[in-house]
Amino acid sequence: MSQLRERSTRTAPRPVPDEAVLSRPSEQRSRLPALLRTLGALAVLVVGAVHLQQYFGAGIGTVSVIGPLFLLNFAGAMVIGLALLIPSARMRVLHLLLALGGIGLAATSFVFLFVAEHQSLFGFRESGYRAAIVIALAAEAVAAVALAAYVALAARRRA
Repeated sequence: MSQLRERSTRTAPRPVPDEAVLSRPSEQRSRLPALLRTLGALAVLVVGAVHLQQYFGAGIGTVSVIGPLFLLNFAGAMVIGLALLIPSARMRVLHLLLALGGIGLAATSFVFLFVAEHQSLFGFRESGYRAAIVIALAAEAVAAVALAAYVALAARRRA
């Protein structure tokens, strides 16, 4: 096969299209934790954004206890989500702790919604599945699964 050479001082051959170099399985495995962490972080950010939208857009902010809890959910989701997006090998332990926090945030949001649908929660009762609730449930599920997989891979790597 022919190889193309650049007309500069570099003499290394460039692969032609039929010689494309695919990444090795070990490289793909090393990217998986970062991909799972990023996916989980984005899902946590979506959870927070939905809670902020519901606080202002759906009038949840007027409910005495639930309103501040929605703001706290938003603040926590922003801190966890944005910190998980910081790429650094030095932050591995912090990323694991943040991932556990993201799992906890997603799980408690899910559980509190379930409780509010079936009985009064701090004087508030939810009814029906409007679009915001469906988006929040999907984001919570994605966050919990992606971050749990990230933590499991990190634990397996340490073992």
